[in-house]
Amino acid sequence: MTTEEIARALKLTAQLMELHNENPFKIKSIANAAYKLNKTDISLEGKSMHEMEQIEGIGKGIAAKINELQITGNLKELADMVEKTPAGVIDMMHVKGIGPKKVGQLWRELEIESIGELLYACNENRLITLKGFGAKTQAEVKKQIEFHEFNRGKFHYASVEQFAIDLVEILKKKYNTELVSLTGAMHRKCEVIDKIQILIASENDVTIGDIESRINVSVELIVCSPAVFYTRLFETTASEKHLAQTGYSVGNVYASEQEIYKALQLQYIEPELREGLNEVAMAKENKIPKLVMISELRGALHNHSTYSDGLHTLKEMAEYCKELGYEYLGICDHSQSAFYAEGLKPERVLQQHAEIDNLNKQLFPFKIFKGIESDILNDGSLDYPESILKTFDFIVASVHSNLKMNEEKATARIIKAVQNPYTTILGHPTGRLLLSRSGYPIDHKKIIDACAANGVIIELNAHPYRLDIDWRWIPYCMEKGVMVSINPDAHQKQGYYDMYYGVCTARKGMLTREMCFNAIGRVELQAYFERRKNK
Repeated sequence: MTTEEIARALKLTAQLMELHNENPFKIKSIANAAYKLNKTDISLEGKSMHEMEQIEGIGKGIAAKINELQITGNLKELADMVEKTPAGVIDMMHVKGIGPKKVGQLWRELEIESIGELLYACNENRLITLKGFGAKTQAEVKKQIEFHEFNRGKFHYASVEQFAIDLVEILKKKYNTELVSLTGAMHRKCEVIDKIQILIASENDVTIGDIESRINVSVELIVCSPAVFYTRLFETTASEKHLAQTGYSVGNVYASEQEIYKALQLQYIEPELREGLNEVAMAKENKIPKLVMISELRGALHNHSTYSDGLHTLKEMAEYCKELGYEYLGICDHSQSAFYAEGLKPERVLQQHAEIDNLNKQLFPFKIFKGIESDILNDGSLDYPESILKTFDFIVASVHSNLKMNEEKATARIIKAVQNPYTTILGHPTGRLLLSRSGYPIDHKKIIDACAANGVIIELNAHPYRLDIDWRWIPYCMEKGVMVSINPDAHQKQGYYDMYYGVCTARKGMLTREMCFNAIGRVELQAYFERRKNK
């Protein structure tokens, strides 16, 4: 079993123990071990019981459970609890806002045994009679169930991309043709997809055969004759709105997609842009800009190390960033209010800065910029007093707590942080987690306008579960002169590769190299930070 699978099994064990009112100290130790394993992704393969016991947060009892999972692929304690718990009750624990204790209460007191029954109970106002619930909790539970159901059967683009690419290559070899391509939402690189669509040119029947998908995603094969391959690729890639706006009519056969746009008297429109927004109107006037490319990014800003909740040391993060060909690293460990992520107290900030100074001498001309991901506190102020804030080269300001805000509160809180002279970059503006959390509502225009007025950059958090700021707001950012920084938010070395997904998303928003903050070179960026600090 992989570390991720073991962490998942331990987490479910802790949840079911809590559901069944077992020993709280035992529950806490198992939950903490699951969190630690999931966060650090430590490889447990080949480790002896003794070696596992030495890992922080594991200990003898947890090591025995991991060993049982590795040998048998199961955990008897978990299997026994699953057997005595209705499957629908386990499903209910995926609904945000109600933990195992509340799920147990719903199960025992209202005899609710499925998400469907829970939604019905909300509609009947049955939850408000329960101790510890009330009207607000009931409304939030209903909202989360509807969000969960809406996203059922959907996947993060990043989670299916490699499988889809591999499948295209398999089909090319199997049918001895190069005329195979991803199409539909996959070809447009949409952040969330519900199926993989593949176009293949063949005169014969085409099947996927016994190719298995561990991710359980639906695959649709679209078969056409070789003569119409590029015509069908255009037709199946574009959204319905895009097709309608181009004035395209079925009937003609084209040798390439470029030829189609030429025939339509339009500037060529990249697949990522074919959503039916304003790309066709821009193409009519030849106004679609050259989109940013991954090769144009010069550095990675907003990253974490073992100083807070990262997996690798500052030195390891810097050396790997340099090895990937980048010119600089922005280290932005969590600030002190983020106690759950071991946020840095002032003395730790100074300790990190001393290490950065030393590493910068060793790694020159590569540069580590002294940053912090400062929590935006509930009143909109930044974490740390001014005496600490002024020691950083730059500051990414992000909301991590008190997320249940209305639009007015969230917008005011963020604008106050944007107006703080120490804020350089606004981090993941809505706090969303795709398919998991919709994020707090904000007035994007007001916040982007505030960034423009205060010279603040907006982050496009490149983690494939975030991709926040939403790409649909990038054109407005550029219109207002607000640069966008494609930040990996890497918590380990491999996290730098998420910049690719950030670029995919940025291109959907027509971001250019000129408006991409981390496409600036090291020397220019250092001068920018110094000018801003001097102000």
